[in-house]
Amino acid sequence: MKEKLQNKIALVTGASRGIGAEIAFLLAENGATVVLHHHQNQSAAQKTFKRLPGSGHIILNSDLSKPDEAKNLIHTVLSTYGKIDILINNAGIYDMLDFHRSNFDDWQNHWQKNLNLNLMAPVNLSYFAAIEMKKNGGGRIINISSRGAFRGEPQAPAYGAAKAALNAFSQSMAQALANDKVLVYTIAPGFVETDMSAPALNSNQRDDFLNQSPFKRVAKPAEIAEIALFCAFDAPEFMTAAIIDVNGASYLRT
Repeated sequence: MKEKLQNKIALVTGASRGIGAEIAFLLAENGATVVLHHHQNQSAAQKTFKRLPGSGHIILNSDLSKPDEAKNLIHTVLSTYGKIDILINNAGIYDMLDFHRSNFDDWQNHWQKNLNLNLMAPVNLSYFAAIEMKKNGGGRIINISSRGAFRGEPQAPAYGAAKAALNAFSQSMAQALANDKVLVYTIAPGFVETDMSAPALNSNQRDDFLNQSPFKRVAKPAEIAEIALFCAFDAPEFMTAAIIDVNGASYLRT
């Protein structure tokens, strides 16, 4: 197993904890050299970094809501390793807003924050990574989307809209880049046991959320990471543009 991704350079955004941390660990365990990106939580990033098997990994910090920092992140990866083979766009926020109690400034801020990080950050990183992947004969881009892209997010409307746009972007890029052997996959989890979902899962609605799945639970980060590993190596090229639901049958779409 450790030879699967040997000599592959993988950038995982939002990798200090949660889904990103588990993805970084699995990629490293399977031989990849991992660039572990984080924004604010340096201590969590260091903790995750120390878990990574193998050597050659680095930690990079940047605010991906700013286009120049997204560009510089890819530039730093390239100046360090000379290439990028795998990009995991995992960084994101779940920013809630009560429409009925918000003013127009609240509304604008809500949309700007969500679109900048949940949509434009992966859009910008994918742009720069794809250019380099094309030069090197191909690569894989894996975008972490959400069940909310399909079922709606009344308490976080900009989050749901940004994730829906991310899905459409991923499929457009999959078509545009297929002949260059740059494959694009999207993973759409439901609720996952992470810090981001903790406020909802620790609320008085916890049982309602758990009961959405016939398994009566939410996903574990490692379960999402397993799918990301599959997309990073085993998924065939004819699966490019696929959006993979990982929500424990809590939401079924046709």
